[in-house]
Amino acid sequence: MSATALSCRECGSQYPLEAHFVCSKCFGPLEVKYAAHRSAGDPDAIKRRIQAGPRNIWRYADFLPVDRIPALAPSGPGGSAGLEGLPAGSTPLVRADRLAERLGLHEVWVKNDAANPTHSFKDRVVAVAAARAKELGFTTLACASTGNLANAVAAAGAALGMPVYVFIPADLEEQKILATGIYGANVVTVRGNYDDVNRLCTEVAGERPDWAFVNVNMRPYYAEGSKTLAYEIAEQLGWQTPDRIVAPIASGSLFTKIGKGFQEWIDLGLLTDDSALPVMSGAQATGCNPVAAAFQAGQDVCRPVKPDTIAKSLAIGNPADGPYAIELARQTEGTITDVTDAEIKDGIRLLAETTGIFTETAGGVTTATLKKLAEAGAIGPDERVVLVITGEGLKTLDAVRGTFECNEIDPSFSQFETNVETRTEVTV
Repeated sequence: MSATALSCRECGSQYPLEAHFVCSKCFGPLEVKYAAHRSAGDPDAIKRRIQAGPRNIWRYADFLPVDRIPALAPSGPGGSAGLEGLPAGSTPLVRADRLAERLGLHEVWVKNDAANPTHSFKDRVVAVAAARAKELGFTTLACASTGNLANAVAAAGAALGMPVYVFIPADLEEQKILATGIYGANVVTVRGNYDDVNRLCTEVAGERPDWAFVNVNMRPYYAEGSKTLAYEIAEQLGWQTPDRIVAPIASGSLFTKIGKGFQEWIDLGLLTDDSALPVMSGAQATGCNPVAAAFQAGQDVCRPVKPDTIAKSLAIGNPADGPYAIELARQTEGTITDVTDAEIKDGIRLLAETTGIFTETAGGVTTATLKKLAEAGAIGPDERVVLVITGEGLKTLDAVRGTFECNEIDPSFSQFETNVETRTEVTV
């Protein structure tokens, strides 16, 4: 499958595969359109081509908007060829039986995308956007970010030898700021929320024509990287879809592109005959829930909100793809749920205690949403559920501060025996 054009999601107008992101006729968002796959009608040939590819997102290059796979580097110690830049993808899909048992569910899997190079799913979208940016001749990478994207763009620029500018809210978690600046990026902290940052970046993009803002002028290409989550999940489950996906919603792009990825492979006949588009359950924080609020009110358009939540990576008050996320949830008879900050902290702890996976606040949102759906009886007794975890817990340490206790003792067995058993504890 090869990209042929950019197409407006609203009016269908088409544009060349350049740095466009909004329709000049109706101001609708643009997305990538593809020609038929070279092996259309022969699913086995497509599968063989995929399986012969590298163990990262570029095994799905035929389904991504790049003219060529980035140049191969020598094989690493494991025998799998690396690629120019950072090799995102091929993250674990972990069966979570203890989590399922705790929640009274039949089967739960965790797609742990914290295993990417900078510990979030953003490495996928940046890899695609950066590859296309180089093809189009851009010299500098840039982004508006709530943290994870800043990490991914800074690291990608370092790996590719490209200058980087990242624009972030000034009150972002310190861990994410440190994990951005260390790569040598130019970090610009903006006094305002993400929506303020994004508006500024749109203005800067117009004044700096040689800068590739991955989620502004390169957004159609960037968004396609999220489809690889769906491809991997289907391949890891034996070429079939799960019954339900629980995934976070910030702008709504990740959520909708996961659905798009599954649908593409269903249409090509790559999946088992009983595969269907999963029930799509979206997750938001109550302190920034424009998509959940619209969905629950039966509305089609999101009303912008001012974010106030510990889940800063999901704190987009005016989500560009919110209406499309609502449409997908309704199409699949799914849900869009919001959870409080207290529930988010409990979700982080629940996932860690039952799976050994430490997630950031966005993962706390999805885990708490799964718990909420389970308690409401909204998940069927035979459902296979995949929980999408998008980031590493070390990025949001303040969210777990004070949630557990330590036993402090002198270095003697009697102290251990007496004080631990009587639980003389000090709060962390």
